[in-house]
Amino acid sequence: QVQLVESGGGLVQPGGSLRLSCAASGRMFRFNAMGWFRQAPGKERELVASKTSGGSTNYADSVKGRFTISRDNAENTVYLQMNSLKPEDTAVYYCHYKPDAMPLEYWGQGTLVTVSE
Repeated sequence: QVQLVESGGGLVQPGGSLRLSCAASGRMFRFNAMGWFRQAPGKERELVASKTSGGSTNYADSVKGRFTISRDNAENTVYLQMNSLKPEDTAVYYCHYKPDAMPLEYWGQGTLVTVSE
């Protein structure tokens, strides 16, 4: 079992920045992907960004150039630096952990990001 604890959400004005953090604990797997999904009201959950333990990254087109994902493999932590935030970025952001080649995935409890005047 893997536990994911997120932090860093909140209210920010358009054009502002926030940094999300997610710490993983429990039974860790050497090869894995950690990332962030988000779900806005009335919409499906969507991938924001992910990064594998080998360093490969993947971003949603809507956040490219504004968001940066990073991770500290030694600390089993993943970060999402969000810059130039827009109202349409408002959503609950979920941390995600998936071991390679295994039918398992784990989710954090979610942290709310609100971009508004």
